[in-house]
Amino acid sequence: MQERRDAYRHASKTSITYRQQSAQLKEIRTFAPESQGRWSFSSQQATLRRLDKAFQAFFRRVKAGAKPGYPRFRGAMWFDTVEFPKDGDGCRWGSTPHDPVTRVRLQGVGHVRVHQHRPVKGRVKTVSVKREGRQWYVILSCDNVAAEPLPATGAVTGIDMGVTHFLTTSEGAHVENPRHGKRNADALTEAQRALKAFPRQQRESRSARHRRAVEKVARLHRKVRRQRLDHAHKAALALVRSYDQIAHERLNVANMVRAPKPKPDLETPGAFLPNKAALKAGLNRTILDAGWGVFLGVLTQKAESAARVLIPVDPRNTSRTCPKCGHIDAKNRDGERFQCTSCWHIDHADRVGARNIALRAGLALPDVA
Repeated sequence: MQERRDAYRHASKTSITYRQQSAQLKEIRTFAPESQGRWSFSSQQATLRRLDKAFQAFFRRVKAGAKPGYPRFRGAMWFDTVEFPKDGDGCRWGSTPHDPVTRVRLQGVGHVRVHQHRPVKGRVKTVSVKREGRQWYVILSCDNVAAEPLPATGAVTGIDMGVTHFLTTSEGAHVENPRHGKRNADALTEAQRALKAFPRQQRESRSARHRRAVEKVARLHRKVRRQRLDHAHKAALALVRSYDQIAHERLNVANMVRAPKPKPDLETPGAFLPNKAALKAGLNRTILDAGWGVFLGVLTQKAESAARVLIPVDPRNTSRTCPKCGHIDAKNRDGERFQCTSCWHIDHADRVGARNIALRAGLALPDVA
């Protein structure tokens, strides 16, 4: 990255491509066989591709007029994943015929024993080694994985995502929001406060006490992430087992959690009007804590494997439209209560949203009671 920066600044804005740096890498490995040549060439190329993708995304944002965000150097403990693009090229997954213990062979390291928690399905395509604190993981990406279709149930549903309830089906069944981040917020705040209390000298030297404080914060974050992912897997599996077709909102979570724009006070130069930023920040934390994006990703994977049909629909006005008469009005909804201002139909607002999502997807539902 420094080479690309220097070339652009000092060599008449010259751009260096991935192919040029990959060719230089071959020469570096030839002249430094002990420090660079012993490692996997394909893995080092994967790192160069990662850098190239960052610059491509930067220039794409510049052309689109968005906030570009120039690629920058990361901290010493940031880059924690090494990727091997092809099994057998710099790495080898699986045990030898005479060794029943599962191992992974890494070029320059040797054979490393792996605690395999489930059988590998399909053909191993890529292998990644990831570090989380003091724990190491081998991540496999496989293709030719056979689908495992579930028996048909004949049932269809729509689901409405929320913050009070994690999701609500068109039948009115609620899945509660576990709020893992909120339940662990006090412990995380205390650990982060202890980490910030270290003087600058100890932070820069990364003393043993400072490393333990960093690991404690990382461990709490990892705990919340795993709890959130576990809940997403269980909720998605329950839906896939119960329904043949599932309609859901097409959500853009990144746009939903954006901070509100400041409102300049035209009468007072340099002053700003209230824009409810604190209230929106609290809502953003709740949305991110729910993990809608993680859940929808898991649901897509499980539905594809189980041969279920997943239908994303436009979420606009789904909780403001009466499912009985079709009347659309913002006054129809008051919190969790829905009452149509035209036909006076009363229902739970989340159930109304789920029914409208299913109807918008063309699913046949029983008449509204």
